[in-house]
Amino acid sequence: MTGVLHAAALVLYSVAAVLLALSLTRRHHVLPLLGTALVAAGVGVHAAGLTFYLARWGELPLVGLGPSLSALAFLIAVGSLIVATMARLGPLGLVLVPVTALLLGIAQWVGVRPMGEPTTFRGAWFVLHVVLALVGYAGLTIAFAAGLMYLMQFRELKSKRFGAIFHFFPPLDTLDRVGRRALLAGFPALTLALLLGWAWTVSFPEPADPGNPHIFWGILTWVVFVLALLARAGGGRKGHRAALASVLGFLLVVLTFLLLRTYVPQGGAFL
Repeated sequence: MTGVLHAAALVLYSVAAVLLALSLTRRHHVLPLLGTALVAAGVGVHAAGLTFYLARWGELPLVGLGPSLSALAFLIAVGSLIVATMARLGPLGLVLVPVTALLLGIAQWVGVRPMGEPTTFRGAWFVLHVVLALVGYAGLTIAFAAGLMYLMQFRELKSKRFGAIFHFFPPLDTLDRVGRRALLAGFPALTLALLLGWAWTVSFPEPADPGNPHIFWGILTWVVFVLALLARAGGGRKGHRAALASVLGFLLVVLTFLLLRTYVPQGGAFL
């Protein structure tokens, strides 16, 4: 049942992504609403899939590549739904929904099931550590989406073309505000996650290896958050700088993750 529900959620997210893409090319006002409705349905089905995972395996989907990616995809989908309904920024789903579908598709491909290896760090503190980390990465993803759309809208305005992007994308100030709030929400969450992980490791006689890929990736992401927030300091086009920092930082985090999964000896168990 877990696999069936995940597959159904993947279909809903994928169709929603297609509808949002069509709304950009055809400027149809109904398509974004349908896309948002499908995302909401996908979130509901996805939540049911994660619930069945908990009921079947007796653990939260927080350990292993497949379960972790599924949980991250769920948080991004929820974030996309929140900005689409509460902030009325449905077009932001043009980036977020495909990312959600891609993550869930990879999770389905590798298998949404427990990794079968006991973890030393477990219990309520472990759950809080992982959930906060996933919230941090979801925040960075939303900042990336807002930053990417900001750069595209900025280029549209600078070239004075005023085409489909200009009419469909939110204003620059709105995108900048979403990106800033996403960073401000994700940064403290990731910081607390890293502090919890550090506090746990110091309680053992043998501290964690600084070269551990999990630690390296987490610290790198934290630095990306700091740089993206610092890009907003000073004068000039700080919105443009912040958007560029969010996009490049997100791409760096993703590239580093792929390299760790591919080349690090411990990569088979990474994430």
